Amino acid sequence: MSTDRPVGDRFRRFRDRLDAGTPDAGPAGSPRNGRGGRARRGGEELRVPEAEFTSYYGRPILKAPVWKWDIAAYLFTGGLAAGSSLLAAGGQLTGRPALRRAGRVASLAAVTASTVFLIKDLGRPARFHHMLRVAKPTSPMSVGTWILGAFGPAAGLAAVAEGAAWLPERGLPGLARRVLPPVGHAAGLAAAATAPALATYTGVLLADTAVPSWHEAYPELPVIFAGSALASGAGVGLIAAPAAQAGPARRMAVAGAALELYGAHRVETRLGLLSEPYRTGRPGRLLRAGRALTAAGVAGALLGRRSRTLSALSGVALLGASVATRFGIFEGGVASAKDPKYTVLPQRERLERRRAAEG
Repeated sequence: MSTDRPVGDRFRRFRDRLDAGTPDAGPAGSPRNGRGGRARRGGEELRVPEAEFTSYYGRPILKAPVWKWDIAAYLFTGGLAAGSSLLAAGGQLTGRPALRRAGRVASLAAVTASTVFLIKDLGRPARFHHMLRVAKPTSPMSVGTWILGAFGPAAGLAAVAEGAAWLPERGLPGLARRVLPPVGHAAGLAAAATAPALATYTGVLLADTAVPSWHEAYPELPVIFAGSALASGAGVGLIAAPAAQAGPARRMAVAGAALELYGAHRVETRLGLLSEPYRTGRPGRLLRAGRALTAAGVAGALLGRRSRTLSALSGVALLGASVATRFGIFEGGVASAKDPKYTVLPQRERLERRRAAEG
């Protein structure tokens, strides 16, 4: 009797809670079990609350990226440097000096800012030098450091060559005045040849991490970043060059916008659950703003062929679109790493697909 009474008391308490509609867990086969079913007792429906995805001690399953805003800014300035160098090469090859000059100067300024942001993230300038001591083709960070190291001097030399006309015509400065233009042309083409790798390697870098929404978007991120680079370079040309010389910038704007909008649409729709961080919250707002600014920039570039003011406003919109897109992609990945469901549920789906294929 002494051993049966506590069991009977527990059963009565359990029955009273069910009658009162108080949620409780019961054994398998009871009115409400741990598998999340529903039950009715006395005409009242009992419902298991939605599952919450948590981890031990409330810690995330994945460690969120420690990168801050400076790396998101680095993504933008790297793309701007690449797009501007392509713009400068187009101006050089088609005889548009204003377009060439604007692209070269913007490329040097952007790659300088990129180097500053990267060194700031590394903590010490010496670490950037140490990364150049080895080359690891399997490491996107190592490859990217070498790409930046090759692009920077070429872009710098091309930009310096733009000042040759200000040098005296005699003596050693006169010699530099004669030598710099052809050297600058060669350096400008070398920078443009490196630009596609500079524009896209950051997408490969993000996709190579374990961050769910970055890793799953590995086909789209390089496409988005390539399009964003072209659009931002076109924005520089539309702002700085006369309308008569801005034809290549307009064509770059259309091509870049098409790539950027296609890639952004894919990451927001193709990834299933992992597309959610790109559609909601701050990342979703940034990406929607990027789409709107891109559309406005392209429309203004096409309609403002004879208006310097409208072309400049279109260029500003394209630069703003590139900033919003890069920050939206960056923050979407960070958000996916902080919520355990973006790690757990895709893993379960992959496991189920594998079992179904094997069965």
